Amino acid sequence: MDPAPVPAPPIQNDCEAELEHKTSRSSSIWSWLPSWRPTSMSLLKTTESKILACIKNDLWARFVTLQNQDRIWTLSLTNKGTPKSAEQAPKTPLVMVHGFGGGVGLWIRNLDALSRSRTVYAFDLLGFGRSSRPHFPSDAAKAEEQFVNSIEQWRQAVGLETMILLGHSLGGYLATSYAIQHPSRVSHLILVDPWGFPERSKPEVEQSQGAEVVKRPSIPRWVKAIASVVSLFNPLAVIRAAGPWGPGLVNRFRPDFKRKFEDLFDDDTMTQYIYHCNAQTPSGEVGFRAMSETLGWAKRPMLQRVHLLPPSMPVTMLFGARSWVDSSSGNRAAEIRGKAHTKVLLINEASHHVYADQPDDFNREVENICKSVD
Repeated sequence: MDPAPVPAPPIQNDCEAELEHKTSRSSSIWSWLPSWRPTSMSLLKTTESKILACIKNDLWARFVTLQNQDRIWTLSLTNKGTPKSAEQAPKTPLVMVHGFGGGVGLWIRNLDALSRSRTVYAFDLLGFGRSSRPHFPSDAAKAEEQFVNSIEQWRQAVGLETMILLGHSLGGYLATSYAIQHPSRVSHLILVDPWGFPERSKPEVEQSQGAEVVKRPSIPRWVKAIASVVSLFNPLAVIRAAGPWGPGLVNRFRPDFKRKFEDLFDDDTMTQYIYHCNAQTPSGEVGFRAMSETLGWAKRPMLQRVHLLPPSMPVTMLFGARSWVDSSSGNRAAEIRGKAHTKVLLINEASHHVYADQPDDFNREVENICKSVD
């Protein structure tokens, strides 16, 4: 781990140069014409710095170097204004893991509030944001293992004994996999609209005049056709293929990101951040593609493994009441775990990005969970 602390952004030009060099070595067809895509790691850094400038608590931002020399872009926040007695033991830190195509900047509505009473860590998943972008295998289990191993190596490098582990969407799936493999390191598992839990929908069977009639899910043919074509490419390839029109494409198809943060930024800062996070050389999304099937189902559904979580580990699942993620998977997880502590909560008026749609409610629920730990 890079030992020297640095102030809030702008941050570590030497580290940025090294990361860009490492990324360039693993570049693919998308890096042939860098001028075609108006993006770079430097532009991502600049946009992220504007977002992180909103943070009021003490911020330490740095790259954490893993055993294999991959590096994880990491934020840690503390509130030094809170008086602590000499006898008071430090509270269990909260570690936040973003979802597919995201980065640490998306937690901007939550970091200050959640770091008032304990240290909060947030990092860019391997292959996303400003973290290293290595090669991922095409095998689902191996790709998942590479993600999970990077989280464990990150924990070791940072020096955390235990943590409250929170994951959103893909981050929730990986946080669960991590907790199964390293249960002694997780004090409480918080899953926010987690991806990849249910099994792929199967045709429904009905009885009609004594004979079985198969009633298939009502997915339009055009959706299936598009999905079959898209499955040939990485999920975010269209953003890179759009070249100079990429930023406008993000603005057009994800205007909600601008609305979610409009009281913080009156321009395209957040959609620019999403664009720069995902217009770089594909890496983490390659791992995600290996782990997913057509229409976004997980090849290795987590509901098939949730019973492997130790009964002593408390789990809380937060869902947006208006999310496309079916909250019934939370109820099913609770049934599978039986008497083990598993709580399912719905956040009203929230979609998939619960933490940004209803940040006050989200922060209050997470803070209550943290207080239950210590």
